[in-house]
Parts: sequence; structure tokens; C-alpha cells
Amino acid sequence: MIYLDNAATSWPKPPSVIKAMADALEQAGGNPGRSGHRLSIAAARIIYDTREELARFFGVADPSRVIFTANATQAINLALRGILKPGDSVVTSSVEHNSVMRPLRHLAREGVGLSIARCAADGSFFLSQLDSLVSPGVRLVVVTHASNVVGTILPIKAIADIAHRAGALLLVDAAQTAGAVPVNMPEMGIDLLAFAGHKELLGPPGTGGLVIGQGVDVSQIEPLLRGGTGSRSESEEQPVDLPDRYESGTANFPGIAGLGAGLKYLASIGIDQIRDRGKQLSRILFDGLKPLPGVMVYGTGDPERSVPIVSFTVSGKRVSDIGFRLDEEFGLLCRVGLHCAPAAHRTIGSFPEGTVRLSPGVSTTADEAREAVKVIARVVAG
Repeated sequence: MIYLDNAATSWPKPPSVIKAMADALEQAGGNPGRSGHRLSIAAARIIYDTREELARFFGVADPSRVIFTANATQAINLALRGILKPGDSVVTSSVEHNSVMRPLRHLAREGVGLSIARCAADGSFFLSQLDSLVSPGVRLVVVTHASNVVGTILPIKAIADIAHRAGALLLVDAAQTAGAVPVNMPEMGIDLLAFAGHKELLGPPGTGGLVIGQGVDVSQIEPLLRGGTGSRSESEEQPVDLPDRYESGTANFPGIAGLGAGLKYLASIGIDQIRDRGKQLSRILFDGLKPLPGVMVYGTGDPERSVPIVSFTVSGKRVSDIGFRLDEEFGLLCRVGLHCAPAAHRTIGSFPEGTVRLSPGVSTTADEAREAVKVIARVVAG
């Protein structure tokens, strides 16, 4: 079996991730932050240690500004619904995932002004168009760091400069980049960053978070949920302290333990080496697929400008049929369709059919990428 669906979720997980989750349940089974006994304290320590790891990973000085959520979607909703009110204005791009587009469409119906900066057919970003849309009074700019359909990386630092000149905050969806490319929030000018724990960070499903930059006034971000935090229990009002302001309910500490182990595994390899390997795998797929008859490969075709995601279609063949044959006949696992990003497919010209998406990960080998090209060639020929 060749697994090329890491943009949906990474697999296989490192053995250390699975062990950390089992150890958390066996050795730290208390409710973190709720009790004073040793098992509760052990669970709380797991959460804090992982929070520190994430703060270092994203270049944030204060670990309390790392807010755990169930996934990147919840983190994005926390930022969007916590900041934007009727009468506010927000700008986004035309290659966004539905985790951004759906809450924005809902907010637009509630009176939030929504503008969309069009991207090129290869997923690249027009800074001049963004500059024309982001004027004083815009509250927030929200963009993906890299398209989940074609992998194209957006110029975040330049986008941040445009947003900040107008007095707007920048929210970045890093679901496809965290763990695949270096991400340093202060250096890149990112105010708020949503991440998925289960993709290139190698953690389990059910983990993610929102990282709030040091310069962001958290009093301007309303909690998405309110409830028990284990702190300020004498009050029936939500705590204002971080991270408790945004973390109501019992935390997924076994999942967070797995996420912490995933971060340590990445550190043992090195993010620069991971990035280089991703570019190598992308090059093999790009160069192998482009010459095949009837194959259309989307995106820039340049691994330097993208994360390891390669999308393609075949003239005269349905993407669903291609994906079925790759799985059933050749053991090649990928994703087909719209990838929860209809706006991106309209931008690149593959709507409504979508594409076949290949997304290698940390454990993918060059031989597997070459074998993938061979079996795709057989499906194309057949």
C-alpha cells in the first residue's frame, strides 16, 4: 500500500505518538486542571509541556497564547466569530477551504462585509488585488498559508504588511503547512494562526489549536464556548486569563500527549530536512505526471513554491473512477473530488468534478512516489 493522502491526515503515525497516548491514559488518567491529586497533575503537565512545544515551534514567547481546540476548523471559527461583528469587514482569498468560507458566508448573512481577493489559476496570489481591497476599516484578513488543493504557498509576510498598514489583523490557516514548512509567527507577521494537529504535525485526530500573537488584545476576541475550566470556580463568569478564556470543558489530553510526541518526532528530523524531502517528492510527482497523455496537472509545478500536494485530472476519465482503481487495483490511497474547497476548484478551473490529489508525507519514500507515477500511468493508459 502507498498512502498519499497526508493532506487529509498523516499516516502512519510514529510509534512514539501511539505510545504517548497509551501512556497518558495508563499513567495520567485524571482530569487535567480539575483535581489536586497526582493523576490530575500528571495530565495537566502533559498539556502544559505540549503547549510549550507548540509555542517554540511557532516562535511564540508566551505558551498561554496557544489555545487547544478539537481541530483547525474550530480554531478558525473561534477567531472569526470571536472577532467579527455586524458592520465589520473581512478580506479572504479565492482558494480557501470551507473551514474558512462557510463561517465567512454565515457571518456575511449576519452583516459582516466580505471581500474575496481572486487568485491565479495556479493558486498564486495577486498582492495588488489584496492591496485594493484592504482599506482602513477592514478588521481582519484571513488566508490559507498553502492551498489544500494545489499546494501553492501564499506570500504571508507580504500579505501581513498589507493588512497591518490598514490596521487589520491577519489570521492564517496553517493546516497544510504546520510541520511541512518553517512557520515563525513574529517573523512572518502572523497575528493569529490556526493549526491542525493530525496532519503534518503527526498528532492524532481531534487535536488542533489557535495561536494568538503577542500583540493581539484578547479582550477583543469573544470565546466560542463558555463553561468549566477548573479555574475561578467561585465565579459563574468565564475567566479572562489565558488559556482558560478559550478552553472550556475537559481537554483531550491523550490526544494532546500524542501531538506533543509528534512535535518531538519532527524535531528529531528537522523541519528543514522535512521541507527538502517534501520538495523532492513533489518534483518526482510533478515531472512524472505532466508528460502522461491526457493528464492535466494543476498548480505552479514548482516545489519551491508549494507544499507536497499534487492535483491532476485525466481527460475523459472521472476522478472518482481513477481513485477507485488506484485503491482497488494498485493499493495507492489518495483523495478525489473537491477536497472541501469549492472556491479553490472554481479558481483553478476544475469545478465541479474536482481533482485527484496526491499528498506525500514525512514517511513517504522517493521509491513510493516513483511507483505512484507508474501505476497512475497504467490507469491513464487503461
